[in-house]
Amino acid sequence: MPRHLLIALAAALPCLVPALLSAQNSGPARLDSPFRPPVNFTDETTAPPIPADVTDDRRVARNYPEQPPVIPHNVRDYQITLNNNQCLTCHSRQYTGASQAPMISITHYVNRDGQTLGAVSPRRYFCMQCHVPQTVAQPIVTNTFKDVDSMISRPSDGGDRR
Repeated sequence: MPRHLLIALAAALPCLVPALLSAQNSGPARLDSPFRPPVNFTDETTAPPIPADVTDDRRVARNYPEQPPVIPHNVRDYQITLNNNQCLTCHSRQYTGASQAPMISITHYVNRDGQTLGAVSPRRYFCMQCHVPQTVAQPIVTNTFKDVDSMISRPSDGGDRR
């Protein structure tokens, strides 16, 4: 047998073995994952409903210092295009007095060279790249995150710390 044919067969072997093994099992292949119910590959299942947005306009505490704040109101039909950013009609410096919305951070006015601009920097213009709407969705995986304050605080033992 020619050498190049043996090399081609050896390269194809990792792809052929799973296909041969699944052909031995009866029924179509199944997709099993901890994040979705077991379904057949060819089954069409309905998507779960989209969770409702939190719309109480209350700020949510951040989990870490540099975390972008979540959006505590509905933004479903907001327009953010190259020429229009509906978020800035409430959150830019000139409108926060009338809207009572929190002003965007001064870091949003700094370009990549560290220069402070008079308008929002193009790299910070598309808000929903970092800020996401808060929803009532339950986590898929249990969250065991502990913030820094809870990690460094210890119960007082009455002893002297030196």
